[in-house]
Amino acid sequence: MPLLENGQIVQDGWTLVEDGQPLPDGDILLPLSRLSEGLGRNGKGRLGIVLKPDERVSDLKEALPRLDLVSLNFPIFRDGRAFTQARSLREHLHFAGAVRVTGHFLPDQYEFLLRCGVSQLVIPEKSDLAVWQQAHERITVAYQPSVLNERQEGFAFRRFLTP
Repeated sequence: MPLLENGQIVQDGWTLVEDGQPLPDGDILLPLSRLSEGLGRNGKGRLGIVLKPDERVSDLKEALPRLDLVSLNFPIFRDGRAFTQARSLREHLHFAGAVRVTGHFLPDQYEFLLRCGVSQLVIPEKSDLAVWQQAHERITVAYQPSVLNERQEGFAFRRFLTP
């Protein structure tokens, strides 16, 4: 599946390691249940964690300085827990690494994902990059605060519209 980062398709150099598989060298993504195993490995390469929607971000607090990537999942597009997880990673835990989302999300959610701190999106095969770029450029004013370094416009705009 293509990986969208900074509006461009990039090569995904991470290897997803499932439960029961041996840990290879190189950049690996592990489930949260294998975090301690990943932190103790001697191989070279970066470490990332796959966090399920029902797992707490706070469980990563001690390990975050040693992680380069946290991957979040949308099991269905109506499940918004990954938005909260991404925002918690950035705002509360000050995670500076990459935040990736996988699963079922829509181009209409792209801007909101960026505003919550997501930096990488695994988009469906044969996706039209122009659709994702248009979704990013369509929304220019937002009411909620963002983890991005943006000038807040939404609050003043809302006050202007109040009778």
